Amino acid sequence: MHIADGVLSMPVLATGAALAAGGLAVGLRCLPWQRIMSVALLSSAFFVASLIHIRLGVGSAHLILNGLLGAVLGWASVPAIFTALLFQCLLFQFGGLTALGVNTCILAGPALLFGLLCRSWFRSSRYRSFAAFCCGALAVAGSAALGALALLLSGEAFAASAVALTIGHLPIMLIEGLITAIVVNFLARARPDLLSGGKLQPETLDRDLP
Repeated sequence: MHIADGVLSMPVLATGAALAAGGLAVGLRCLPWQRIMSVALLSSAFFVASLIHIRLGVGSAHLILNGLLGAVLGWASVPAIFTALLFQCLLFQFGGLTALGVNTCILAGPALLFGLLCRSWFRSSRYRSFAAFCCGALAVAGSAALGALALLLSGEAFAASAVALTIGHLPIMLIEGLITAIVVNFLARARPDLLSGGKLQPETLDRDLP
């Protein structure tokens, strides 16, 4: 779902850069230093998952795991995704520097939104699996929709690519939903404090101290 340089219009690029900068500022403020390792691990998982991709016009389809990052990290998912996208751009030329802000918004925006909306259900063993599945699947759907919107706002010539980008991510929604449900259920049993959206719980503070 990386959009390359030279594709999007200047207004779209500027809007994406401004929104990404704001999200980064809030995300960094909401990131306790005791959670840096968790953020680094999930950012690395996002980085690796996105390396295997299939080209779809000016974008690509691949495992994303942004819903999982949103479920576990909350606002900290924004800097985690931004960092992974930056290294992908610099090391493998996936996406582009000028489109980095837009790509961050496309992937981090839905991750944050559905992570926050579904988090309260993670405490319920009855609804946890369903909520986690929805978080993973809908985060991918939201990213595909935002990617298609960014292309459409940049010109009607990208309409076919926008449709291909959306359709190409339908099976990935199901896979991501299952992965997110499995991981969230595991964390709920092993480290429930990690499902607090990046916030430290008083009873687990000592565990996170070196």
